[in-house]
Amino acid sequence: MGGMITARTVQRTLTLAMLPIAALMMPAAGLAESAQPPVVEGDIAAMQNRMAAGTLTSEALVRSYLERIAAIDDAGPVLNAVIATFPDAIEQARALDAERAAGRVRGPLHGIPVLIKDNIEAVGPLPTTAGSLALADNVTGRDAPLVVRLRAAGAVILGKTNLSEWANIRSPESTSGWSAVGGLTRNPHDLSRSACGSSSGSGAAMAAGLAAATIGTETDGSIVCPSGSNGVVGFKPTVGLVSRTHIVPISVSQDTAGPMVASVRDAAIMLDAMAGTDPADPATREADARRVPSYAATLSADGLRGLRIGVMRDRLGSRAEIRALFDAALDVLRAQGAVIVDIAETRSGFERLGEMEGEILFTELKAEMARYLSGRPGDAGPQTLADLIAFNRATPAEMRWFGQELFELAETKPADDDPEFVTTRTAARQLAGPDGIDRLRRDHGVDLLLGISNGPAWSIDLINGDNFAGPSASQLPAVAGYPHLTVPMGMVEGLPIGLSFIGTGWDDARVLAAGHAYEAARGPFPRPAYRPSVSP
Repeated sequence: MGGMITARTVQRTLTLAMLPIAALMMPAAGLAESAQPPVVEGDIAAMQNRMAAGTLTSEALVRSYLERIAAIDDAGPVLNAVIATFPDAIEQARALDAERAAGRVRGPLHGIPVLIKDNIEAVGPLPTTAGSLALADNVTGRDAPLVVRLRAAGAVILGKTNLSEWANIRSPESTSGWSAVGGLTRNPHDLSRSACGSSSGSGAAMAAGLAAATIGTETDGSIVCPSGSNGVVGFKPTVGLVSRTHIVPISVSQDTAGPMVASVRDAAIMLDAMAGTDPADPATREADARRVPSYAATLSADGLRGLRIGVMRDRLGSRAEIRALFDAALDVLRAQGAVIVDIAETRSGFERLGEMEGEILFTELKAEMARYLSGRPGDAGPQTLADLIAFNRATPAEMRWFGQELFELAETKPADDDPEFVTTRTAARQLAGPDGIDRLRRDHGVDLLLGISNGPAWSIDLINGDNFAGPSASQLPAVAGYPHLTVPMGMVEGLPIGLSFIGTGWDDARVLAAGHAYEAARGPFPRPAYRPSVSP
């Protein structure tokens, strides 16, 4: 699905939704490396160096990615990571090549193709759907401020990536990576396994080399899990560092966008472009004052030297292979000069955090969705969460695999200025942040916390939904609004496992610096094999 969303695209989606389960669950054939259109080697800086030397153009780069999308996403393994590409992508690239020829280079992202998650608005004929047929005509003519910043930095907005529909907030029985618009995204390491979510398409596309960089969004785990599960770097910045305006929302307290990329340096380069104050998003009022002049410039091979890192021992899970990978990662950290501090107990006192987070997400979903829907240009289409619920009930293709229990729960919640809710929201953020991450750091004298981002990707099961199992480090930094970086750590049965670096609020630079130093010492990470299954 590499073109515009048209009536034909919607018809293809409806056809997918009505296919028998066996047809949808049958893994596509793998694609031999020799049969793939070539990956442009190197990170963003390497591509930029080649363009500066005249051996590569942005137009050639865009064409190579479009070719890979056609061969790998639309055909071959059929990853379904990319919903659509912008028809003016080549024209964008040509204009940036002309600027370069005239002596103007905007910076490290000049001419670099980027895919964005399809809950982020961008000017052009592509709708912003959040994966739902209810928004199939949601062409707003607006760039989200983060897209404005990327364009100003010289990025080519290549296309939109698939996602877990409504960022996985519709039903507890959902399947990560499935949306009524985009179909089912598959993990390129093993086509029978989940790409996690909700930024499934961004993670799978990045792993498969379908763009130089991708953007995801996270409320709790939606950048970190698909990045870890697909073997790429993912960074959830401090909430308020990057604007959320013109992004389909869940929670004003926890939502943020962030880069999903090939390296920590690329994440820093992307953050340099994306971060900043947006007058329309009050959470970002401190962003200009809090951001560093250049996140990329803070990176060095010595980023771990003297750093005290607290290991959240009781959040590592019990699987021996994952613990062995983690212990090997600790050896790398120590060799780079980090001081490792074991924290035996990190769960006490957080027993109600999940319940409190649920109240935040469902109450804010009802309010924020109405604000987003009613604030779009024109007056057509759904205006409230209740309208979406009614649309889904009337649309069999939406309800083919799972229901909307969470939407219906959110509809019962009070207004987001309800005093009891405001008290719960304040208490949850205090519990996860000052009394959580910050207390653990203070009590154990550490700079950062370390955990495991994800377990091995689970088998896709559209009938029963996700079978999420294994360790996760996402909840505390998600509720606190603190930065969380995942860096590929190793493989278990051919499936990637990520290493999580967690810091306090606005400590994004130190988190990135630590992850970069670990990544440099870790060495190369395997590319996807597009296997039908890792099972014997």
